[in-house]
Parts: sequence; C-alpha cells; structure tokens
Amino acid sequence: MSANAMNSGARISGASVVKLARGVRLHEDPVRGQMVLLAPERAMALDDIAVAIVEALDGKRNLDRIVADFAAKFDAPAAEIAGDVRAFVQELAIRRLLEIVA
Repeated sequence: MSANAMNSGARISGASVVKLARGVRLHEDPVRGQMVLLAPERAMALDDIAVAIVEALDGKRNLDRIVADFAAKFDAPAAEIAGDVRAFVQELAIRRLLEIVA
C-alpha cells in the first residue's frame, strides 16, 4: 500500500509494518542542531523520541514488536509507549511520509 493509499483513510494498528516513504530520510540539521525528517519540499523537526521511532520503522517489524522492544529497552509500560508510537506514526501517515509494508 502506498503513502497515497494511507492518506485516503488506511488505519495504523499494532500489526502494521511501516517504513519511510520513498524520498523521505532522516537528516541532521546543523543549523537547528537537531534531526529532521526530510521529504520533497518539506521538513519536520524531530525530538529524540521521534528519532528513535523513525529509526525503528525498518519495514520488517510491526508496531507491536517495536513497542515491546522500546518497553524492554526503556523499562517503561508498553501500553503508554504504544499510544505514543501509534499517534506519531499516524501523524507521519497523514503527512504522507510513510508506506505500509504489511
């Protein structure tokens, strides 16, 4: 499913496997001193948590697996992490920065 299909109403769930859309990449912006997500003709500034989520979107692991990995790594409640990860990923999908792999 393409990024365009996601914009037309596809829902993100724990079973979703996603990756950055073609032409979208992480980039360190030395002027701002932070990481940004670059896409054709747009940029999105990211905090450290957002960078960790974007880096985890490898197109292989589903969101439930990414959440479980984060919960173990950061010793935090999976339910809390799941809400944050899904909300952020949904926002990326709305902005057409992701592709659904599965």
